[in-house]
Amino acid sequence: MLIYEYLPHELAQLGVVAKADGFDRHQVAAQVRLAQERAGRARVCPAEPHHLSELFIAELRRLQWERIAALMDRERMAAYAPCRDSRAVRYEQQRLQRLMRDVAEAERSGVEGPEISRHRVYRIDARPTAGCSGSDMPAPAMHLMAASAGEAAERAWAVHGRDGGLYQRGGYRIASVTQILPEPGELF
Repeated sequence: MLIYEYLPHELAQLGVVAKADGFDRHQVAAQVRLAQERAGRARVCPAEPHHLSELFIAELRRLQWERIAALMDRERMAAYAPCRDSRAVRYEQQRLQRLMRDVAEAERSGVEGPEISRHRVYRIDARPTAGCSGSDMPAPAMHLMAASAGEAAERAWAVHGRDGGLYQRGGYRIASVTQILPEPGELF
């Protein structure tokens, strides 16, 4: 079976556009400030072992909020409406085209059709084990796409928990798994 998954940048874009729908300029400006602060905090965090990182996610969201704010100013929108945002419309068209290609590919290969996978982005935080509490190394954090928090933890441990892996080498255990994208309450 072919699985259609949202890509991390699609989750960030869809989340911002959906959240901004109906916001006035003051509400969007507040979100721009929050996104800029989040990106600033992410820039000073230790580098994560994967491309999908807090910095990557924060920058995607910051860019989207700033783009929406600029569009509202340029178009003199009293409230943001995704249907009046040509880029948001284009993002959705591209996502639907990708889905249609996946459906056509599935039909050509004799597969029933793509299953829309409800993957989310999770942040996995680690903490030192009891015997390694004196470590000066910051506790590692990483972001992974998975269908559930449990699956995200399993994938993180499978990659980094083996002998010589990030967790074993530093004496860490997984302390928390938190859904980052879409943010809780965001539906799409």
